[in-house]
Amino acid sequence: MTRHFSLSRRGFLASLAAGGLSLGFRIPTAAAQDAAAVPEINAWVVIRPDDTVVIRVARIEMGQGTLTGLAQLVAEELDADWEKVTWDYPTPGQNVARDRVWGEFGTYGSQGIRASQQYVREGGAAARAMLLQAAANRWGVDPGTLTVSKGVISGPDGQTLRYGELAAEAAQVEVPAQVQLKDPSTWTIAGKPVKRLDTLGKLDGSQVYAIDTRMPEMVNAAIRQAPVLGSKLASFDASAVTGMPGVQKVVQVDDNAVAVVADTWWRAKTALDALPVEWTDSEHANLSMAEIHAMLDEGLRAGQAFVGTQAGDVQAAIQGAAQVVEAEYYFPWQHHATMEPMNATARVTADRCEVWIATQDAEAVLAVVSEASGLPIPQCEVYRAHLGGGFGRRASSHEYARQAVLLAKEMPGTPVKLIWSREEDMIHGTFHPITKARMVGALDADGNLTGLHMRISGQSILATLLPFMLDEGKDPFTFQGLNAEEGEGQFGYTVPNLLIDHAMRNPPVRPGFWRGVNNNQNAFYLESFMDELAHAAGRDPLEFRRAHMANHPRHLAVLEAAAQGIGWDTPPPEGRFRGLSQHMGYGSYVAAAAEVSVDDRGQLTIHRIVAATDPGTVVNPQQIEAQVEGSFAMGLSAALHGEITVEGGRVQQENFDTYPVLTMWEMPAVESLIRPSGGFWGGVGEPTIFVAAPAVLNAVFAATGTRVRQLPLDGTSLRT
Repeated sequence: MTRHFSLSRRGFLASLAAGGLSLGFRIPTAAAQDAAAVPEINAWVVIRPDDTVVIRVARIEMGQGTLTGLAQLVAEELDADWEKVTWDYPTPGQNVARDRVWGEFGTYGSQGIRASQQYVREGGAAARAMLLQAAANRWGVDPGTLTVSKGVISGPDGQTLRYGELAAEAAQVEVPAQVQLKDPSTWTIAGKPVKRLDTLGKLDGSQVYAIDTRMPEMVNAAIRQAPVLGSKLASFDASAVTGMPGVQKVVQVDDNAVAVVADTWWRAKTALDALPVEWTDSEHANLSMAEIHAMLDEGLRAGQAFVGTQAGDVQAAIQGAAQVVEAEYYFPWQHHATMEPMNATARVTADRCEVWIATQDAEAVLAVVSEASGLPIPQCEVYRAHLGGGFGRRASSHEYARQAVLLAKEMPGTPVKLIWSREEDMIHGTFHPITKARMVGALDADGNLTGLHMRISGQSILATLLPFMLDEGKDPFTFQGLNAEEGEGQFGYTVPNLLIDHAMRNPPVRPGFWRGVNNNQNAFYLESFMDELAHAAGRDPLEFRRAHMANHPRHLAVLEAAAQGIGWDTPPPEGRFRGLSQHMGYGSYVAAAAEVSVDDRGQLTIHRIVAATDPGTVVNPQQIEAQVEGSFAMGLSAALHGEITVEGGRVQQENFDTYPVLTMWEMPAVESLIRPSGGFWGGVGEPTIFVAAPAVLNAVFAATGTRVRQLPLDGTSLRT
């Protein structure tokens, strides 16, 4: 079904606020095409006369491989020659003008492939059918008598036609009402480790990121935002810097920032550093980590909380237990630390606003741009570039786009490129939410888990960024990976008496979606505590988990695969110790087994990690392996080093000297075991990050007897 989309700016913003727009698959007819362009077969496929196949990709590429994966699915159904496939990004303005034929542009929640695989495959299949019909028309035969391989159609008498020869005719063919998709078992392009479409540009330096944007007469801007939470811009003395080299303008941006515009960014930044600025007082000027911890601790013991998952009578189980095990855990704020800091280039005229940007949601940026410029949606456009890192930071907060447009309005017709310094990027991030958890487990006389109460205390991302998505005040995202039903993330154990609840406590520090989101802390809390329970019961951690997973065969399958891969049932090399973890998130089942050693100085070495992933369906196994390895790099960086703290109402970490990331020598060897069980489409970009910390920290306990209950590990002494 096609929903017709209003082009009014107000309607577009309202639709986004309602949680995003949803549109059934529709293949536009040739009448919708730009007559001056190479004829498209449909919205997804353009074939040039030289047989080059251009596949349009609505989702964005940020290193995760979505670009290649989606192109593989289209090319598979099209029976294209992969060596002749290239790609193009449609714009959100084009999407609006064509009734959102490309559907969602948002790339987050590990949905890049799984949420659009159906309709992009249909696009490829429809284009193939139209090409076959065009060949049949030319030869006067039944299309059922034709075959196609690598973009070449063969007729019943041995005649052949290339796709490039037929594209213009195929574009005039009636769009098929229905198409038959291939069974994955027959795939020859999809499901295979074909070469990525974005690698060459990264190797030879030709890939242009948003920060690389260059335009005639372009100027550059550096910005400083209020460093203390809740503070505003009181005053600044522009006369102190207006005579500095290259400086063109000093501009107030909204009520909390000031920017300098100059011919180069470094001159803008130098002038900004010299600019006298005064800020207003803030009610949060005395906010400290001690106050924040006290807030979270109060939530751990509060009487009221939002219930996520519940079964049986937890309190009765705890009261009647042969043994009660209790523990408290802490997960800090963490920064996205993208290689490319936030930036955007804007050009505004009286009747047009254009923005060049790296974003995970170009349609949301289009709404921001329209609002900031005061122009209706049809007079605005957003041009996307590959992201130099996203991880959720570029998904829901696009203040840098708004700032660029406001600056460009001050210089009509002149492109203005705004780049946040690393310090601005670090201080004004949208951080992984801060939480604590209190875990109480009830064991019977045989060491079986009969009851579990998991109380989470801490921030809600939705309450801050998207409050309209709350469910009567509850944030359902808080319970990622802890749900009773399978869905996106099912609780992977059978416990007869279970209560998982959330005491929402929101310090005035902006949280955001950070790769893996709430699954990260939930897996850390649950899988660390399952190890504690196994130890208290005197049972092997694998055997203990296995005993509570009879009703969760897919969870168990990946756990068993990881354990087997690490050699769980065989002794590790001398001085090495092992740990396990498993979780489900974004529709995929993941597990990890880590092998570590700790020397007498307390120095941790992570030697190996074996990861098992069941995403249901595999589009490109090489990309899955790369994503698993990247997930562990990011997950271990967070577990070992990542922490944002606040004192005096301001973020303390301003650059990588105080917010270190994982070094190459700390990175273990990672073995990825891909175990697709079929029948569903799970995500890949985020799931394996969940199990990094608990697998390693459970191994650390095996090595040292020290139970790490708070992150980052840097704050815990492992000296034996």
